[in-house]
Amino acid sequence: MSHKTYLTWRREKNCGMKRTNTFVVRPLTDDDEQVLRGLLDASAALWNEINYERLMRYNDEDGFDGDVWDADTGRLEGKYKAVLGASTAQTVRRANSEAWRSFFENKKAYHDESNTSVTEHPEPPGFRGNEDDGRVLKGVVRKDAYSVEWGNRSRLEMVVGKELRDKHNSPKSRLRLEIVGDPNWPDYEDQGRLELWYDETDSNFRASQPVTVSDDARDTPLADEKAALDIGANNLVACTTTTGAQYLYKGRELFQRFRETTREIARLQSKLDEGRYSSERIRRLYRKRTRRRDHAQEALCRDLLDRLYAERVDTVYIGGLTDVLETHWSVETNAKTHNFWAFKQFTERLACTAEEYGISVEVRSEAWTSQECPQCGGTDRTTRHQDTLTCPCGFEGHADLTASETFLRRHTEKAVRPMARPVRFEWDSHEWLESPRSQESPKEQRTDPSTVHRDGNVALGDSQTV
Repeated sequence: MSHKTYLTWRREKNCGMKRTNTFVVRPLTDDDEQVLRGLLDASAALWNEINYERLMRYNDEDGFDGDVWDADTGRLEGKYKAVLGASTAQTVRRANSEAWRSFFENKKAYHDESNTSVTEHPEPPGFRGNEDDGRVLKGVVRKDAYSVEWGNRSRLEMVVGKELRDKHNSPKSRLRLEIVGDPNWPDYEDQGRLELWYDETDSNFRASQPVTVSDDARDTPLADEKAALDIGANNLVACTTTTGAQYLYKGRELFQRFRETTREIARLQSKLDEGRYSSERIRRLYRKRTRRRDHAQEALCRDLLDRLYAERVDTVYIGGLTDVLETHWSVETNAKTHNFWAFKQFTERLACTAEEYGISVEVRSEAWTSQECPQCGGTDRTTRHQDTLTCPCGFEGHADLTASETFLRRHTEKAVRPMARPVRFEWDSHEWLESPRSQESPKEQRTDPSTVHRDGNVALGDSQTV
């Protein structure tokens, strides 16, 4: 099986389970908010300076001798110690080093013909905005430089540099932030490096805290159900579970808005003076397009996993990108898969969010599932027209939902219960809502509404401009 393990989250032997708490944090005063913004901005600035030194050496630019590891990152780290604190400056440098090591590992795997885990050409680590257009407010804090207290008044405290405190009239050596919501994993044996960022979509500061929990801790007791996802071009996700639930997230309207913004960008670019390639308005449209997509992705991951958690699912199967392109390739599908929906980013975000719930994500081959008739098993005589799959044997059903069910049956030994009527969702620019036409097909039974939704914490992964 291709693409079997590169996104699989499994329990580590004798080391407990790796999980993640994600939560919103709020500064208690205006001065505290300025300190937090200054901390994240300086973290992004240090990341950019380190990354620039390494990228220039990677590209063999004149004036930059040696390879990426010869960059004088210690000098840059020292430059920011008074602002960030010594531990945080060191952690930013280490995070950048990890990103470059990961890039080189992925590049090696990509060029290894026997390794099918990396299907897209890797790119070097990117920059976190810039000073002129605004930096991406994102930073990291070393595991021993922050503390979290859970309770009625949950709070996060972390070290900040003296120069930053003095600038914003903050005499405290540690910045205290209020935590909103409850963690999925309040009882843990160890904590990892904290990540903090500002979410421009809903104007909130967010945090991600990796934790190690004991082997006997489980978010969903006795969970053993399975689910499979068909990630498509028009319907973003079609999901089938062994409990018989089916969910369909429609993407046509989202893609139409993406395409309209792309056309406007192209129109503005055509009016630029010769030698110019961008403008503030164009950059603003790129950022708007990316934020809109990222917001929809994160909301979909959260909404779907809330439902799978309620269904007691412990493993989700998704298809690899190669399978998607081999079975659905067209110019429009390629644009949707790579640019609009950003397949790789979505699957990584899904896996990271699933980790919070103790749900593992496994990449498996879904080749030919979209052509296979579930009634007779044939693939050469089936016909797809828009969302409908038909077969001369008499079968007729929703193409993507059928593909997800076939995909699930192929990879699980667990019995799959009879399918209930699918629940369909449409994006309203803020959340995924059940479509008013969710029950329109007379051939399908509706999913039990008691499993439709559960509240959960909100998290957001890295934004990447497309």
